[in-house]
Amino acid sequence: MTAFTRKNADKPPVLVYEDVRKKYGGFTALDGVSLHVNAGEVVCLIGPSGSGKSTLLRCTNALETIDSGTVRFEGKPLPKADADIRKVRQRMGMVFQSFELFPHKTALENVAIGLTTVRKLPAQAAEERARALLAKVGLADKTANYPANLSGGQQQRVAIARALAMEPHVMLFDEPTSALDPETVGEVLNVMRDLAQEGMTMIVVTHEMSFARRVANWVVVFERGRLLEEGPPQQIFEAPTVERTRDFLSHLGWDD
Repeated sequence: MTAFTRKNADKPPVLVYEDVRKKYGGFTALDGVSLHVNAGEVVCLIGPSGSGKSTLLRCTNALETIDSGTVRFEGKPLPKADADIRKVRQRMGMVFQSFELFPHKTALENVAIGLTTVRKLPAQAAEERARALLAKVGLADKTANYPANLSGGQQQRVAIARALAMEPHVMLFDEPTSALDPETVGEVLNVMRDLAQEGMTMIVVTHEMSFARRVANWVVVFERGRLLEEGPPQQIFEAPTVERTRDFLSHLGWDD
């Protein structure tokens, strides 16, 4: 197989995981994971449910603390102090399976709230940026709608706009389409694809293999808290080197 050069491989990686381990009681969620993410890459984490993908994502911005190993963001280990962690999280946008929107606030208010409370922007400036971001995700006509009056796909797009409002250096997506009706999955994936084309660094935990195949620059396969293999999508989906990867993909209909 022809050697594959990763995107921006000549620059320092944005995120580096070194022998990361995490246990919940007697259950090992992460068992010595080491990998890195370069600037501008879309890295998709795939594998069976419970294999450690979401845990790694939550450890990335210290929503979960690791037991050993190191997570480095922009060259520095994740800090320990809460105040310092909050500063790091401002540079990492995170989109969850559930939308986590404020039900009593409109779409516009949900996007603007971080700009006024965290960034301390004046209300007018925050509103203008929130409107621009809602337009960016295709919701210019939904600014006054409350979450209860939005579809699941629309709510998730509001959540993406809210994360983008903080001008993050990297976006973390934890199965962002898993709670959506099939007809609304595409509208969220399209927004994510557009972000990728703009050069946003993204780590995406997903079961959407078509998205991983078409949009990712790098695919990482997990199994029981370990990294099975990693590589460009054409390798992982067309010529995986590990039998367990072939078995996992064949059960999803990817048995090229």
